[in-house]
Amino acid sequence: MRLDLKKKEERFFIVLMIISALLIMSFLGFILGTILYKGLPALNLDMITKLPGGGFYLGKEGGVLNAIAGSLMITVGSVIISAVFSVPLVMYINFYLRKGSFFSNAIRFSFDILFGVPSIVYGAFGFALMVYLGLKASLLGGIISVSLLIMPVMMRSFDEVAKLLPHNLPEALLSLGSTKYEMIKVLLRQLMPALITAVLLSVGRGIGDAATVLFTSGYTDNIPTALGQPAATLPLSIFFQLGSPVEEVQNRAYASAVILTVIILVLSFISRYFSAKYSKNKI
Repeated sequence: MRLDLKKKEERFFIVLMIISALLIMSFLGFILGTILYKGLPALNLDMITKLPGGGFYLGKEGGVLNAIAGSLMITVGSVIISAVFSVPLVMYINFYLRKGSFFSNAIRFSFDILFGVPSIVYGAFGFALMVYLGLKASLLGGIISVSLLIMPVMMRSFDEVAKLLPHNLPEALLSLGSTKYEMIKVLLRQLMPALITAVLLSVGRGIGDAATVLFTSGYTDNIPTALGQPAATLPLSIFFQLGSPVEEVQNRAYASAVILTVIILVLSFISRYFSAKYSKNKI
């Protein structure tokens, strides 16, 4: 009797998992289908290779090259800054602090809190910081704000995998005659797939966010050539185009969404390639 009940429970949860997976795939397919259906007819080479011309948001010629370049600049800059702070901190709390210490637990608790903070709060904080420092909306402001947004994502993702490595691994490597440089090199090699995954998650959140850069990076129809100049982003470009009463411009917004989706997919495939490559080199 109990065996039959366990089998029924197992079948119930298996069916529930299948239904959940199908629902998620259906929602994803519906979103991608809508974007492709409305965006592909409006997507052309000019959208990718040209800057917005006069009257672009009224249906005239031009493209979103400024937004593509601005998004990539902000994302690359913010990922570099986040990695510079995230990697040493995660290595420190996992391999130098005592496991389960109050300080390491406090840092992880801070990760969880910062991870749940809405992006608009980071944008407001970045804007207040820029006002205090006397900075204008610029590429630098966007990089700083997005760095604050994605840093908890990178730290938390990287930390979850770093906790799986033996805590005494540094001492074992040093006891074998390794220098500190060689020790760090071995540890990073073991954690490289996790770091690549953390970067991908950070890029996915940072490149598609509009609230963080709304007041910090500004907007321009040109490609910024200095950190002090304003920078356009694809999410803001989509937002402004969808706000246009012209149907052609609204369709261009979906085309911009297709471009943004393709960028994320390309970065995802690249990260998976390097993650698999470094996984083969693990000891």
